[in-house]
Amino acid sequence: MKNKNKVSNAVIRRLPRYLRILEEMHENGSMRVSSKELGAKTGFTASQIRQDLNQFGGFGQQGYGYNVPGLIQELENILGLAREYGLVIVGCGRLGRAIANFNYTYNRDFPVVAMFDSSPSVIGTTINEVVVADVATLPDFLKKHSVDIGVISVPKEAAEQTAEMLIRGKVKGIWNFAPWDVPETDGIPVENVHLSDGLQFLVYHISRNERP
Repeated sequence: MKNKNKVSNAVIRRLPRYLRILEEMHENGSMRVSSKELGAKTGFTASQIRQDLNQFGGFGQQGYGYNVPGLIQELENILGLAREYGLVIVGCGRLGRAIANFNYTYNRDFPVVAMFDSSPSVIGTTINEVVVADVATLPDFLKKHSVDIGVISVPKEAAEQTAEMLIRGKVKGIWNFAPWDVPETDGIPVENVHLSDGLQFLVYHISRNERP
């Protein structure tokens, strides 16, 4: 495999889509696929797919295409999906609960190991077998447990303090849903998710279609 440190984030962001489509194809009995077929299903060109996969060694055979289960395994290895990644969710309102429910149902390789909130009405409740703890106990929890991913789903005014606690607690990555961008600090990768970005992208295309 080639040096993945030189691979752009744009390429990395396309890999999960390739993987998802390949898994669907495999579930439907497909054992091989061409870059053209994969492109038709993912919305990318065959050339783009070949270029992306060639960053890691290619994996295809001329005249045959790609072995579907083999490519699934390669992509899982590239994305680091050979093990589980434990999540800690801070903020257990509607969004935090939705993230927990989604992971519990669809992302079982990303188990939620702990949940925290500041509201007395939420602390002590159980969400998918996890009891919500007081956020004041988060620093102590992080001292005692190695956490892969810290999920921030708190209001904007609490986001910075929450991020600081997670960073001091040496989480390995931060998945942030608060309307405040967490800067990358101490080499900890951060994914800032703004749900409104996708909505505005959609509205742009709707408005373009409505123009005379």
